[in-house]
Amino acid sequence: MIDVTHQIEAVRRAVGTREYKGGVARVVTLGQAYAATADDVWDACTSAERIPRWFLPVSGDLRLGGTYQLEGNAGGTIERCEPPRSFAATWEYGGEVSWIEVRVTPEGGRARLELEHIAHVDDERWARFGPGAVGVGWDLGLLGLAGHLGSPGGFLDPDESVAWMGSDEGRRFITLSSESWYEANVAAGEPEDGARGAANRTVAAYTGAEPE
Repeated sequence: MIDVTHQIEAVRRAVGTREYKGGVARVVTLGQAYAATADDVWDACTSAERIPRWFLPVSGDLRLGGTYQLEGNAGGTIERCEPPRSFAATWEYGGEVSWIEVRVTPEGGRARLELEHIAHVDDERWARFGPGAVGVGWDLGLLGLAGHLGSPGGFLDPDESVAWMGSDEGRRFITLSSESWYEANVAAGEPEDGARGAANRTVAAYTGAEPE
């Protein structure tokens, strides 16, 4: 069983901006501590054999300068790799390029994974969906990783994830994730009305429901 509330509360989320590759980029950050060693978390996130167990099937050459492709999703180039602590890669999807940076650090007998998704997003698109556009998807990824590593929060089999997302429990997870990103967006300075509308539209996009 998946403990939806536990998993949502286990993740730290933040929204911000930074200068990146020639422009001001939006940065969506999330992280979670797992009951595993840093080496194990690193291996789970970088092994072509293990990534499909909790995320998506992956192909390519998973090394510095190599390329990767997630089945039905993004691909890109690995731009930096400093095992067993951090890597950075492009995130290329739908003809657009953004970037991810992943860090793994020991934390009191556990290991914390922190991921930043960095993108040059125009104001109109940001106003429409806000950080939840990518944040909810990454929350689902961290849920899968928690199950793979045996952390509290439950297990989500990648083969069953689509069906689960359409269940009442899955929709609740998506709604709570979007609400958490709403709170992070407001904490970063976004007006509440605008952040609320973006959160509602994000839930609708992920669940197929009509936006409120």
